[in-house]
Parts: sequence; C-alpha cells; structure tokens
Amino acid sequence: MSSCCLRLKELMNSFAPKEQKIAKFILDFPGEVVNMSIEELADACGTSMSSVVRLCKSANYSGYKELCRMLFTDLALEQQEVTPYNDVRPGDSTESIVQSVCSSNIKSIENTRAFLDIEILDRAIDVISAAKRVDFYGVGTSGIIAMDAHNKFVRIHKLSMSSSDPHDQLLCATSLQKGDVAVLISYSGDTKDILETAEVIRKTDATLISITCYSKNPLSQKADISLYSSSSETLIRSGVMGQRIGQLTIIDILYTAVVSRLYGSVKIHLDETRLLSARKHLHGGNQYQ
Repeated sequence: MSSCCLRLKELMNSFAPKEQKIAKFILDFPGEVVNMSIEELADACGTSMSSVVRLCKSANYSGYKELCRMLFTDLALEQQEVTPYNDVRPGDSTESIVQSVCSSNIKSIENTRAFLDIEILDRAIDVISAAKRVDFYGVGTSGIIAMDAHNKFVRIHKLSMSSSDPHDQLLCATSLQKGDVAVLISYSGDTKDILETAEVIRKTDATLISITCYSKNPLSQKADISLYSSSSETLIRSGVMGQRIGQLTIIDILYTAVVSRLYGSVKIHLDETRLLSARKHLHGGNQYQ
C-alpha cells in the first residue's frame, strides 16, 4: 500500500481547488488530522464533508477512515527514519552532499516501491514473458532508460527495438503486432512525442505498458498496464536524478522477474552474452561489464 502523504503530493495537481486545499492541510498538519473527525477536518479547511469525501475518492481511498489509517502509518514510519532526507543547500560540505544525494536516491527507490501494485506488476511480467518482441520508448532522460532496458532484454534474446528519436519511434511502432509489447517511459506522462507514439501503438493491437509518475496523466490513461515511479523535486538536485533512479528500478524489477520466470530457456543466452562481454575486457576472466 502506497504512502498517504506521497500519494497526495503526487496527485496534488489533479485535484479540484477545494480538494487541493484539504490535501495541503493534511500534508501540513498530518499529526492533527489523524485525530480529527471528518466534520472537524472540513471545518478546519473551510470546506464541506462532501469535499473531503471527494478528495478521498480522488486519491483512490475507499473513504476518510482509510485515508486516516494510511496517514497514521506514515507518521509511524517517519518516526523510525534514522536519517531523514534534507535538500542540498548552497555551500554545503562534500560530506553533506554525499549524505543528501544518497538519501534521496534511497528515498526514490522506497517511494517507487510504495506505488508498485504487485497484481499489476505481475500482469506486465506475464505479457513481457510471453512476447516475442518488446520495444522500449522514451525521450530525453527517459530515452536513456529505454536504451538500458533494451540492452537488458536483448541479452535474453528478446527481439527489442529502442530509440529516443521521435520519428524513429513512430516508424518502429507501426511494425508492432498483436502479442508484442511496447513499454513507454515518461515521468510526466504528458510529453507530446511519446503520446503520439502511444497513439500509433494503440492501433497495432500490441500491449502498451507505461512507466510514469503517480498521477492521472494522459500516457497512463492510454496504457493497458500502468506502472508508477516516484521522485522528490528539490531546489539544487534536479528531480530528473530521482526520476531516473525510480524508472531504472522498475526496469530492473521487470527484467529480473522475466529472467526468473523463463530461466530454463534463457540461461543459455545469459551464458552466451556473459562470455561475449568478457572478451571485451583486457582480462578475459572478468565476465561482468
């Protein structure tokens, strides 16, 4: 189950104005809210109980009781954190920056894990395992993630294409067929180029998997299977860094799960690619890149 505070932060821009007001109050005063009735929260925010209920539904909770239960869990976990993350500030020492960057990367992985629904993840693993061809598409930084995924899956002889060029993406996407899989990576989920590629894929009957932030974004709504990563935006340390860590984590999970499921048939390919990689090193005994 995903963190309540994290979920509200990620969905904030998709909430209606009154829902945003309530969500902000919850994020600012979580300790007080867990002890409030729905009537008290509505009064404190200058809204109605129906607005609180709508916020709960918009955040994919069954009601106010479930929201409070998850908020209480957030507070309990926060007390257990040994080294909370602090943003990098101008003039910080190298030691402080090392601590901040490492803590933020760890937090990105933890937040991404919180948004992974195992049932949905299993569906993605099922279709990728069964597919003969698995393509990966992304632009900008997400294009680098797509190329990393492509390099992983060709090691187990999955036919795979990947390009960060929007025109090449469209051309590759047109040749997808029923039974193939296309994984589209975009943290915002609203990049024009990737949405155009998604439209082409939808016409091919291939299965479309999206990897985006947790929000009601256009790409996730077009996808057959939606997976979510998470990252905290900061002042100095660009959020793109955290986004990359979260996206790479999902790719690693998908690849590892597929290899585990198909191990009997892909082991020979893993051994072959490991030996080929070893030949690229000055010392042939080193089998790892």
